[in-house]
Amino acid sequence: MRAAIIFVGFLIGLSTLSSCSSISVTSDYDREIDFSQYKTFAFYKPGIDAVEISDLDKRRILRAIDRELSQKGMMKSSNPDLLINIFTEEQDYVNVWNNWGWGMGWGWGMGMPMNSVHRTTEGILYIDFIDKQSNRLVWQGMGEGILSQSMDKKEAFINEIVAKILNRYPPER
Repeated sequence: MRAAIIFVGFLIGLSTLSSCSSISVTSDYDREIDFSQYKTFAFYKPGIDAVEISDLDKRRILRAIDRELSQKGMMKSSNPDLLINIFTEEQDYVNVWNNWGWGMGWGWGMGMPMNSVHRTTEGILYIDFIDKQSNRLVWQGMGEGILSQSMDKKEAFINEIVAKILNRYPPER
């Protein structure tokens, strides 16, 4: 019986760990561009206005981008070298687990069927850097991870995903 309890505890711990997801990031860029030429930036308002997330989350993302780029020595400008645009995607997942749990059964059984439902939303954030002079995309970063509805966790997640994406800018050659 003790071994069964330890095994059930192990399964619960394993399912908890597997439901947690870290943020994964990637980036792509124009290899013919000298990124040291870019010193100033501005947000591309028409593109950002079209993003279908709450205005609160947009402001959180833009503040995080502003903070990260400022730490890299870049400045906001009304005549920028780069225009920064964002867009997002979401995908909802529902996992239904059919398990046998331990408890008092009827008749001969020690286990009872238990169903558990776990819902997650995976979010993807794209950050585009557009050369203002040529109007061409020169760098794009993408990050994805599991979204939280908790306000405390949401802001921390946005700060973390933006920091991880922009950690890849400027690209190393």
